[in-house]
Amino acid sequence: MTQRVRAAPSLRDRSALLGVTPPASGRSSPLGSDRNPSGYRYADDLEGQNDEQLEGLSAKVQMLKNITVGIGNEVKESTIQLSHMNDAFAETSGILSGTFRRMNNMAERQGCRWLWYIIFLIVVFWFFIVVWWFRR
Repeated sequence: MTQRVRAAPSLRDRSALLGVTPPASGRSSPLGSDRNPSGYRYADDLEGQNDEQLEGLSAKVQMLKNITVGIGNEVKESTIQLSHMNDAFAETSGILSGTFRRMNNMAERQGCRWLWYIIFLIVVFWFFIVVWWFRR
């Protein structure tokens, strides 16, 4: 069994990939028409345009990569900050619950006197607020 293997044209050889070249566009070539009889200038122009577009795409891809890396860094920093805030809130919650428990214990030992102290403080704050309101 014999098998034919075709040699693939080189990817760098654009004229082999393009095959037939289109007719001249009517533009004058800086190299002159005698030096470019088989349309290689057209392939060179296409290759130059492709290279320019590849450079533009590479720049855009690099910009997107930088943005993505920046977003990733921001997410990491935000996660760390949220973790610290969660710890702080848990600690504050523990402190407040302990304070509230001690206040309730004190209120039970004092009887009803603490209620009068709270009412007195509310009246004093209300008085200061009313005075401040009318002075504006």
